[in-house]
Amino acid sequence: MRKPKKQKRKIDAAPSASLDLRVALNVILDQVMIQLKANAANILLFDPHTKTLISAARSGFRSHASASDPRLGEDRAGRAALDRRIITVPDLAAEPAEFVRSAKFAEEGFVSYVAIPLIAQGQVKGMLEVLYRVPLSPTEDWLRSLEALEGQVAMAIDNASLLDNLQSANLDLTRAYETTLEGWSKALALRNKETEGHTARVTELTVRLAHAMGVPDADLVHIRRGALLHDIGKMGIPDQILLKPGPLTDEEWVVMKKHPAHGYELLSPIPYLRQALDVPYCHHEKWEGTGYPRGLKGEQIPLAARICAVANVWDALRSNVPYRPAWSQERAIDYIREQAGKHFDPAVVDVFLRLIGQSV
Repeated sequence: MRKPKKQKRKIDAAPSASLDLRVALNVILDQVMIQLKANAANILLFDPHTKTLISAARSGFRSHASASDPRLGEDRAGRAALDRRIITVPDLAAEPAEFVRSAKFAEEGFVSYVAIPLIAQGQVKGMLEVLYRVPLSPTEDWLRSLEALEGQVAMAIDNASLLDNLQSANLDLTRAYETTLEGWSKALALRNKETEGHTARVTELTVRLAHAMGVPDADLVHIRRGALLHDIGKMGIPDQILLKPGPLTDEEWVVMKKHPAHGYELLSPIPYLRQALDVPYCHHEKWEGTGYPRGLKGEQIPLAARICAVANVWDALRSNVPYRPAWSQERAIDYIREQAGKHFDPAVVDVFLRLIGQSV
């Protein structure tokens, strides 16, 4: 029994079709069913910690209750994995005690069974079970084809598992990064004694505004990180200036206005954050060109920074601070509207006003 090359390519290509291991296994299983003309098939993955073969993809079974997860050396599948050899049972009725399954398995009506250990790079990756509801008389050619198929499936599963593990590792790393950023943000808030929740509110509003303006989801991730760290440069501002309860002198303002540049210097060496730099570096630039640190004007200012500028000022105005009480919503809205085309990008202001339910 020779396998068509087209089907082989489908098995080999399965992992590249999806980073989802379960999807890849089902693609593989479909091709196994076609090539071996099986009535049912089951792919079990080996868990080296529990020494158990765990069913990961099944096809052709009448009931999920007929599944079982044998341990290494247990049942035909476990023994085939332990011995690293193909086991065929042409007549299941002839040796019922040798084939331990759930009570529901008898209702499946299987007559013949084949267990194929899946070995890649010298390690057992799992087990492929192939079942028939008709008698099976395996020939030498059929067995040779089966052995070749075992190598293809094992390698495909190994590759798919590597991709799945890499995806999981990347997800864990991303979560660790995000937790670190949130920790930096909270550390700054504690030092700065800012209004409780300011950074979280600015971040949430910045992301909402960006989404409403049609910013792609892939870019929203970077905008969120930038908003979380929009004031991180204040870590470089001396306490006597950062924590001063009253207005700053002209000389002190010169120092305070350096915090976007400090933020850039702090974050730019981190490749992970380079696409988030626009917000901490440019959120104090003004549409008319009178902002800092670089005096950018209009669309020279990155869109993410223009969006965060509105969110940052809005939250500052609506919060109580030592030198003034919070503004009313009406007064803050009037200020934001009046600053369109001066401090703020008019297009961002329009979306902001619509977002909070105000007419433009």
